[in-house]
Amino acid sequence: MALYIAVLLAAYLLLWPVPVEPVSWVAPQDRGFTGAFAPNQKLAQLDSIAIGDYHGPEGVALGADGTVYTSTHEGWILRLAPGQDVAEPWLNTGGRPLGMDFDRQGNLIVADAFIGLLSISADGRQQLLANTAAGVPIRYANGVAVAGDGKIYFSDSSTKFSARAIGGTYEASLLDILEHGGHGRLLVFDPQTRQTRVLVSDLNFANGVALAGDDSFILINETSKYRVLKHWLAGEKAGQTQVLIDNLPGFPDNLGRGLEGRFWLGLASPRNRLLDRLADKPWLRTLVQRLPAVLRPQAVAYSHIVAIDGQGEVVVSLQDPDGGYAVTTGAAESVTHLYISSLVAPVLARVPKSRVGL
Repeated sequence: MALYIAVLLAAYLLLWPVPVEPVSWVAPQDRGFTGAFAPNQKLAQLDSIAIGDYHGPEGVALGADGTVYTSTHEGWILRLAPGQDVAEPWLNTGGRPLGMDFDRQGNLIVADAFIGLLSISADGRQQLLANTAAGVPIRYANGVAVAGDGKIYFSDSSTKFSARAIGGTYEASLLDILEHGGHGRLLVFDPQTRQTRVLVSDLNFANGVALAGDDSFILINETSKYRVLKHWLAGEKAGQTQVLIDNLPGFPDNLGRGLEGRFWLGLASPRNRLLDRLADKPWLRTLVQRLPAVLRPQAVAYSHIVAIDGQGEVVVSLQDPDGGYAVTTGAAESVTHLYISSLVAPVLARVPKSRVGL
């Protein structure tokens, strides 16, 4: 009987069909939390903003009047009025809103992982702007940034692993990261032509995006390659893409333009040693996918946000190694505070900039 069970188990681990087809690649050697990323405790004391019975305030946008907007797993966009400490429900998109930004008309532009690119007016009218690009469905809209000319730049994290079909954004991200198949895209929607174009393709989990203050370039996180890319929109390098910063110590998530030339980057989790070791062994990554979910690589609680400049230099690194505010996805910067988002937290975090030395 024991032999029979062992044969069945071996057959399962070797032959059971899985949704991923891992691609071989070479992961950069993980330098860990050293140098500019040396551990610190600057995020150990955060203020909490209640968000009711919701969780996962994954994206944050700041309104012109000081109102803070955040998106939740339950599909709600919540609003925090100036001077308040409780975020109130405003609108449910019917999907999973992630990245958000405002256009010049005051519409909230939302990358909804389940639906596509949305525009929501101040009075709550929701309009679908795009759900396909180059004839391919947008299966995982994620980060978004609106340029001064009205063009909307956003990411489609994976054309293969649909966030809605897989059952969630986190679940779909795990599959795409394990496969490493280059299914991500950087897209741009032109409100004048109502057309959506592909700017950059073959990205490994395209994630957060952020525009330069003069719209001369756009940054995009390539999560499963631990790096940030810089795509030029103007000047002699227009149309070119280069690596801005690589070999990060964690998985980069959201990306947003802050103040004084800063771009805020959320590192959702430290890198996973098993994933790096198996980078060039796709057949073993297939085997890993056949293991029970609890045994597969998962995000680890470690609070970490980083600010870089337009040349890719790290100018700020704020951490809490204990992960008190787990799976940090990014930060939005006001004149006085940082609002820190999370994939799983039951609250939105806020910290006075003076407390962390800004």
